[in-house]
Amino acid sequence: MEKKLPKVFANKIEGKAGNNEDVYCSFDNKEERTVEAPSKLKGKNVNQKLNEIFNSSSYIYKADVKLTLKDGIITKRIVGKNATHLITIDNELIPLTDIVDVEKS
Repeated sequence: MEKKLPKVFANKIEGKAGNNEDVYCSFDNKEERTVEAPSKLKGKNVNQKLNEIFNSSSYIYKADVKLTLKDGIITKRIVGKNATHLITIDNELIPLTDIVDVEKS
């Protein structure tokens, strides 16, 4: 039982295929555009600052932050938080009650 299937039309490629080789820049070279990420989040409490870091487009799975604790200032790489603690990449738990200020590095 042989069924005849229709032939598939394939267009011939003539010339060089230069995919992704040409780039177009839409702004003038004389004009410099710099976007500065705010390093310090002012006027917010610690939970709001942490939520803003975790919800930002630059956060994928870790963020470098400078934490001001009751005991001093430390720099850590954080990966998440739960209701009571901040979780670092080294699997340390930092209590949220000890954190006075958060600054993104």
